Amino acid sequence: MTAAGGGRLAVREAGPLDAPSVVLIHGWAQTGEVWDLPGFRTYAVDLRGHGESDDFGDYRDSAQWAADLKSVLDHTGPATVLGWSYGGLVIADYLRFHGTAKINALVFVSAVTEIGRGRPGGETGPVMRAALPAAITDDEVMAEFCRNMAPALPAETVAELTASATSVSHKVRGELFRRDVGSADVLKAVDVPTLVVHGTQDEVVAPAAAEYSAALIPGAELSLYPDTAHAPFLERTAQFADDLKRVAR
Repeated sequence: MTAAGGGRLAVREAGPLDAPSVVLIHGWAQTGEVWDLPGFRTYAVDLRGHGESDDFGDYRDSAQWAADLKSVLDHTGPATVLGWSYGGLVIADYLRFHGTAKINALVFVSAVTEIGRGRPGGETGPVMRAALPAAITDDEVMAEFCRNMAPALPAETVAELTASATSVSHKVRGELFRRDVGSADVLKAVDVPTLVVHGTQDEVVAPAAAEYSAALIPGAELSLYPDTAHAPFLERTAQFADDLKRVAR
């Protein structure tokens, strides 16, 4: 599909047409291939500069991220929107400009909703702090980051995450961090059912970031997964699918 800025966004569509629609937004230096959620009508986006989407526009501009997600929702119609890691910030960008238009429910998974020094909704853990800034330009450091983000994952899955991460250009990897965005006001204005999922052992995005978001979003449910790192949907697939079924509509 073509985004508002003229670039092409890749969206992988899967699942029964009559199942609940879920728009899936991946994290930093990943792609829509990371998702496998049977039982839903899924629309897995490749963010601009990632996977099969074009490299275009201003990566520091919240309005452009909001426009990208709006283009997807214009295509899918009303849907549950799920953001993993950096995908939570893309959701916050959309909320800033469009509120909850076309959003039936929200799911934040190991997500940041803010970015910048001292922003509580973007608090990182030791694995992320150790990787940056080197992982922006050093593929070996990026590979180590992928191994450490969820140490219990099978080697095959880690290899897939690494291949996706190292396929993203150094320029794009860096641009995503050159932002300073607070989101308290937009989180307080959310008026749809919201689930916040986070692993208690996440050392990429600190659990405190999830607690911050859940405390601000009216009525949000916070689900902390014990003994789980940065990828609950890969580490605890059955539990995550059950949680998503409760929320998606």
